[in-house]
Amino acid sequence: MDPLAHRTLGRTDVQLTQLGFGTAGLGDLFSVLSEAEAQATVAAAWNAGLRYFDTAPWYGRGQSEHRLGRVLYPHPRSNYVVSTKVGRTLHAFHDAERFDRGMWAGGLPFEVRFDYSYDGIMRSFEDSLQRLGLPRIDLLVIHDLDLQYHTRSERVQALLHELYTGGWRALMQLKRSGLIRGIGAGINELGMIPRMLDLMELDFFLVALPYTLMEQRVLDDEFPRCAKEGVGIVIGGVFASGILATGAVAGAKHNYADAAPEALAKVARMEAVCRSHGVPLPAAALQFPLGHPAVASVIPGAITPGQVERNVGAFRHDIPGDLWAELKHEGLLRADAPTP
Repeated sequence: MDPLAHRTLGRTDVQLTQLGFGTAGLGDLFSVLSEAEAQATVAAAWNAGLRYFDTAPWYGRGQSEHRLGRVLYPHPRSNYVVSTKVGRTLHAFHDAERFDRGMWAGGLPFEVRFDYSYDGIMRSFEDSLQRLGLPRIDLLVIHDLDLQYHTRSERVQALLHELYTGGWRALMQLKRSGLIRGIGAGINELGMIPRMLDLMELDFFLVALPYTLMEQRVLDDEFPRCAKEGVGIVIGGVFASGILATGAVAGAKHNYADAAPEALAKVARMEAVCRSHGVPLPAAALQFPLGHPAVASVIPGAITPGQVERNVGAFRHDIPGDLWAELKHEGLLRADAPTP
């Protein structure tokens, strides 16, 4: 499969490379990167021909946007696509010695506040422009409006109301003025796609977990609705947060936690099928989502130039149709899952 081929994203006119680059790792997600390592990794993605880059204020509390922008800004702006996210604003923390970085190994000492209001969206957009050092952003993604982050359904409903009555007006104003080219929403869990589509005419969803070789429940109702309404899909968590890249090894991560025994067993069986066809498991994981007609791009992350090169190589690896057929026959992949 050609990583540099382009697909149109949903209701927009934006063309994405089938293989993009996710930048959560540039925010020091699992380990602290030096500036040289971070910039070399983004440069490797650029030199490989990747032209779609996704980031967020949340990634390292501004760190990822700074690092990405420093590599991209010298290039002609029309030569690449950038998406970033809205829903959080960053605020200075004045006692750096006491700052708790939480899930980030490093990153910057800024407090985060959820804000889906008109003013919150506008501030987030302007702050992202400054951190990236770019004159415009192509795609804005509503970030983490779900139970995973907000824990109570009442809180989710209140924030959806804040978005619908305030933030959505800001997003539409930015789009009508030509300052952005598309509006999306990031999805971590089932149920949020229809709730959001019932409220807003989104152009696309960035799906982080529910559509990988490990899970395809969105095929029941959610992806069919997207396809019917012309809503595009970008797949963020293509390796299910690790296990589909590492395989069933000790310490493998699945959905941001240590993989359960049943997940390890399933992946071990997938690896055996892949080996019998001479296909690396990461190649199957990267290419599988693009069998769905609504999916425009997959955006695995990387924290070294070598990881970028391996992702590009895996994406180019030829996969015989018999591999997908055997995965389905063994009950490891849904029978109705579309494949490349």
